[in-house]
Amino acid sequence: MRTLFIECKMGVAGDMLTAALLGLFEDPDKMVRELNGLGVPKVTYVLEESRKCGIAGNHVRVLVDGKEEGELWEDHGEHEHEHEHSHDHGHSEHSSANSEHDHNHDHSLNFLHDIEDIIENLNVSKDIKSDVREVYQLLAEAESKAHNEEISMIHFHEVGEMDAIADVLAVCYLIHELDPDKIIVSPINYGGGSAKCAHGILPVPTPATALLLNGIPSYGSDTIKTELCTPTGAALVKYFAFEFSNQPQMVVNKIGYGMGKKDFPQANCVRALWGEAQDSSEQIVELNCNVDDMTAEEIGYAMEALFAEGALEVFTTAVGMKKSRPGTLITCICKLDKRDQIIEKIFANTTTLGIREVVSNRYVLDREIKKLDTPYGEVRVKRSFGYNVERTKYEYEDLAGIARRTGKSLQEIKEELKD
Repeated sequence: MRTLFIECKMGVAGDMLTAALLGLFEDPDKMVRELNGLGVPKVTYVLEESRKCGIAGNHVRVLVDGKEEGELWEDHGEHEHEHEHSHDHGHSEHSSANSEHDHNHDHSLNFLHDIEDIIENLNVSKDIKSDVREVYQLLAEAESKAHNEEISMIHFHEVGEMDAIADVLAVCYLIHELDPDKIIVSPINYGGGSAKCAHGILPVPTPATALLLNGIPSYGSDTIKTELCTPTGAALVKYFAFEFSNQPQMVVNKIGYGMGKKDFPQANCVRALWGEAQDSSEQIVELNCNVDDMTAEEIGYAMEALFAEGALEVFTTAVGMKKSRPGTLITCICKLDKRDQIIEKIFANTTTLGIREVVSNRYVLDREIKKLDTPYGEVRVKRSFGYNVERTKYEYEDLAGIARRTGKSLQEIKEELKD
């Protein structure tokens, strides 16, 4: 199974992910020429060699009217650019300390309909346009919830800049060209400290990024006090990832390094590994505990915390306990390498005094993602197979995106696609 593994130990940002993916192609320069022919207005992609902590990799510059975003800020009177991780176009660390400056930026596309106009005129297939739209829909929903405003009224600020569109388009295009059967993303380091954006100084992760990371294994840094995971980067991996976990057993054929601008004690890069996944079985840990003094809300929160920590499955069972008291059995299934972290989370978020452990083998079907051409654009279909069985299932995010655009129900869309 052709597998793309994206390692985010130093976060993830649009341009770094683009650079890492370019490193997986035999002729990266050819791919950059193709990107420059996709029709993003006034935008030019430039591929450069970069070295971080002795590691050679790629860095991608996105020029708008021949200038990088930092230069554009200087032309508009911006003098401070304090953020340590200033590599992601369409990311809060690029924003001005003055929000009025953002609204007057010549290259700012403030509303979703402005971005839609650009997407519609791109020189790419309808499938890639659909992916770009869906990534921006995720960004719009996160901004909408963070600011409690209607999506149609959301000002995109930094993620509406032309170079942000270039980052999203480049990642969508390169993933289509690679055409992996499966994409796995590691837990994401979102950094620490605070970040300056159009709305002011915000904690890391910023509200929109935090919402995009909901349900995704992530963690903060004790040593790097700046923003490592950008909204654009979070939206891209959230959309494309088949699952979030550590690197699977795989035969690696190619490795790409996408470098950021700044230097840290740890190499400032996103690493992309391309190869054949081998595992169809693995050892897992089942952790169980009984509680009889927690509310439904408290149990629900504990389950969310366990999923966020990397649990494969969490579920509850109603049980009878001592003195005939009704209680709840909480069962959490995880991989062996996550056991200690999961145990800590269970003790931290439940009232249990003890946890039972069962180690067992898990047998899984091989999985791959196929792409189906439809009147609505490309829809991903998950195929599971092995042990003399085969199943298919439409990718929920793709169906949900169509439902949002058309107003139809998920069931209606499924029925149409069957025909």
